[in-house]
Amino acid sequence: MLRKLILQNVALVERAELEFSAGLNVLTGETGAGKSVILDAIDFVLGAKAEKSMVRSGESAASVIAEFSAADPEVFAVLGELDVEPEETILIARKLTADGRSTLKVNGVPVTAAMLRKLTSLLVDLHGQSEHFFLLRESNQLKLLDGMGGAPVAEKKAAVGALLARRKQILSELSLLGGDAASRARRADILSYQIAEIERVDPKEGEEEALCAKRDRYRNLERILEALRGASDYLTADGSGEDALRGAQRQLLSIAKFDARYEALSDRLENLGAELADIAEEIDSELSSADDVGADAEAVEARLDELKGIRKKYGGDYAAVCAFLRQAKEELALLTDSGARYEALTAELETAETALFAACEALTAARKAAAEGFTARVVEELKSLNIPSARFEIQFDEYAREDVAKATSEGLGGVRFLFSANAGEPLKELGKIISGGEMSRFMLAVKAQSSLGGIGTYLFDEIDAGIGGRTARAIAEKFEKIARGVQIIAVTHLAQIAAFADRELLIEKQERAGKTFTTIREVEGEERVAEIARLIGGESEHVAAHARALIEEAAAYKNSHR
Repeated sequence: MLRKLILQNVALVERAELEFSAGLNVLTGETGAGKSVILDAIDFVLGAKAEKSMVRSGESAASVIAEFSAADPEVFAVLGELDVEPEETILIARKLTADGRSTLKVNGVPVTAAMLRKLTSLLVDLHGQSEHFFLLRESNQLKLLDGMGGAPVAEKKAAVGALLARRKQILSELSLLGGDAASRARRADILSYQIAEIERVDPKEGEEEALCAKRDRYRNLERILEALRGASDYLTADGSGEDALRGAQRQLLSIAKFDARYEALSDRLENLGAELADIAEEIDSELSSADDVGADAEAVEARLDELKGIRKKYGGDYAAVCAFLRQAKEELALLTDSGARYEALTAELETAETALFAACEALTAARKAAAEGFTARVVEELKSLNIPSARFEIQFDEYAREDVAKATSEGLGGVRFLFSANAGEPLKELGKIISGGEMSRFMLAVKAQSSLGGIGTYLFDEIDAGIGGRTARAIAEKFEKIARGVQIIAVTHLAQIAAFADRELLIEKQERAGKTFTTIREVEGEERVAEIARLIGGESEHVAAHARALIEEAAAYKNSHR
C-alpha cells in the first residue's frame, strides 16, 4: 500500500508530506483547492507522462517521492528485473526540471519510465484520467475472471498446461527426426556425405599446427640452406673448429701422465670433438635432403588446404569438427531407424492435441460458468450504485480444433468485458464507451466481488460525480467493504463517503505574500466534523449535528461489519 507521499514545488504545493493509512483514505476540499494536483502527483510518480506545467512557478524543479510497502512475489520479481534489491519498502522518487528533463529512481536505482510503469502497475490502480486502467486490458479481464472461477478454473488451467508441455515434448522429438519420410531421406543423404567427407580427410589433433611449421621452414629454405652450408664450412674446413679441438686434445694428452686433471680435460675435449663431428654429419644430411623438398612442400600445401576446407565447413577448430562428426553420426543413426518412431510420435501428437483441445473447451466451460454468476452480481451492485439500467456481459472468442496449435497456458480464445450503462444502448467493449464516473462505479462493483490482481492500492477520482442520497451511502458502504482488504484513496465531494473514512485529508488553498499555496493536512475531531458539515452544505449547529450523526453511523456500520 501507499504509506507516504512527499511533494516539493508541485503546481501550487510548495511542500507537503501526506501519510496514508490502511483502509479508506479520502481527500476533501473546496473546488479548485488542488485535489487534482495530488492525483496528478501520484500519477506522475507512477510513471505517467511528465508535463512541465507541474513545476511550481519560479522554481527550477518539482519532485515527488512515494513510499510503498509490498510483499507480493510478483513485485519482488519485477524489482529483480530492475536490478533493485527486493525489499518490502519501496521508495519511488521522480524529479522534473523546468526545462522538461525527468529522472526516476526506485530505491536509489535509476530506471526508465517504461520500467517504472511495469512496477507501479502492480502497486496502484488509478481510476481517473490516467493509463492505470487495470480492466481495460483484456489479459487482465481474463485474469480477473479466472480468479472468480476459483479452484474449478485453476484445475482446468493446470490440465491445459500439462498437455501443452506434452505436445511441446513430442514436437521436439519429431523435429529431431526431420519431418516426413522424404525429408528424413534427404537429411540422411546430407549427413552421410558430410560424415564421409570428414572421415576421408581424417584430421588429427595438432596436425595442422605441425604442417604450418613445416610450411614456414620450406618458405625460408634458401636462407636455411645458406646458414647450413656456412656452418658446415666452419666445422669441416682446414683449420676449422674440429681441427682446433683435436690439436688441443693431443696437447693435453701428452702431459696427462703428470696430473690426472690434464687427462680429464683431454677426455672432455675428445667428447666435444665426437659431438662436433656428429653435428657436422647431421648438417651434411640436411643439405643432402634439400633436393627432395619441392614435392613435399606441395604435399604440405595440399594437406593444409584440405584441413582448412574441413574446418571452414564443419567448425572453427579440430574439436569442433570432431563434435560435428559425432553429432552427425548420432543423428544419422536416429534417422536410419526413425520410420517406426516417427509414425508413433505422429499418432501421439494427434492424441495429445485432441486431449488439449478438449481441455481448452473444459476450461472455457468453467470460465463461462464463473462468468454467469459474476456478471449477475456485478449488475446488481451497479444498480445499487445508481446505474439502474446497467448490463454487463463477458464475450468469449470462438475457436475450433484446427486452432489447437495456438493454445497457450491460458487455453484458447480470449474474453472481453462488454458494458452498457443506459437502456436501449448496445453492449460495447469496456474501454470504448464507459465514462470516468461509470468506470469508477463499475470497478467498485467488481471489487466488491473479489480482490483484483493482487494490487494493494486503489485510487478513485471523484467517483461520486452527479450522485447523492442513497446512492452516496451505497458507494460509501462499497468502499468500506473493499477497504477491509485493500487500501483506497478517494477524492470525494460527498459527506456520506467522507464520514466512512479511516483517514481524511483536507486540501486547502491559501494566499501568503501575494502568492497562492495549496496545503494538505489530516483533519480529526471537531475539525473533521466541520469539514463534513461543509460538504453537507452549511455551518449551522443543525448541519454540524448532522455531520456528527453521519460519522457515528459510519463508525457503527464499520464496527458491525469488521
